[in-house]
Amino acid sequence: MKFFILFFVLFFGIIHAQMIQSIYFEHDSYKLNRESEKKLDSLAQLKGNLKFRIFGNCDSIGNGNYNKILSENRANTVSKYLQTRIKSNITLENVIGLGEEKQINDNSSEELRRKNRRVDIFIDRVLMTGEKISGETRLSFVDMNVLDMKIQNTYSLPNVNFIGGRHVWLPTGNETIVKLLKILRDHPTLEVELQGHICCDYDNFDGKDLDLNTFNLSYTRANAIKEFLQMQGIDSSRIRVSGQGHLDPVAYPEETEADRTSNRRVEIVLLKK
Repeated sequence: MKFFILFFVLFFGIIHAQMIQSIYFEHDSYKLNRESEKKLDSLAQLKGNLKFRIFGNCDSIGNGNYNKILSENRANTVSKYLQTRIKSNITLENVIGLGEEKQINDNSSEELRRKNRRVDIFIDRVLMTGEKISGETRLSFVDMNVLDMKIQNTYSLPNVNFIGGRHVWLPTGNETIVKLLKILRDHPTLEVELQGHICCDYDNFDGKDLDLNTFNLSYTRANAIKEFLQMQGIDSSRIRVSGQGHLDPVAYPEETEADRTSNRRVEIVLLKK
């Protein structure tokens, strides 16, 4: 138990604006297992002035009305458990059941359905009036010598930003992506992970991709770059893709269009030289 508490306190000690934790459920159930209880116990120990917002979700098995009620029961179960454990520094808000409306996976396998059977807990740090947070400034992947790069470090892809709600990057990113392609061609042993980000949507795990009508916009942004690199001859096995949602903004709160654009981005992690 002490390990779980220590892990979450250390991990969430770096909360800049918002983080997320998910609690998973068995099929057709809203009962917490012991692992979930341990995770919630750890969240209740977090320090600082925080707000928790709780959203229940379901897979697509069953009819819409039944799934709506099931997702509400899951959200309420998590809320009631936390209410008995949180201190005065944490406020519970927005306990909502979304049914099957905001699935992040396509339910094509049991593993993907399991990931849809969840409650998302958004953890917001309450900012002081006028407070603005800037994310970490990262070195540029395309402007560094590969020999100087470190495995598992995250690097920026300068000017690779996206149209709002879409996985289409702005023309200002073309030069950077061409440089990225050249680096991967010149160093055929490199393996990387592309990590997509969004702005603005703070009530969902991820944003809605208006072109695909899915709620995995940060993933589809990163995947769009992977698909381009594949078409140019880069082996897909060298490129992983992940969606980070809105959980690591470079500017928060997003007060201007420039703030929003800067958060609609893809970054890159070096996995192997």
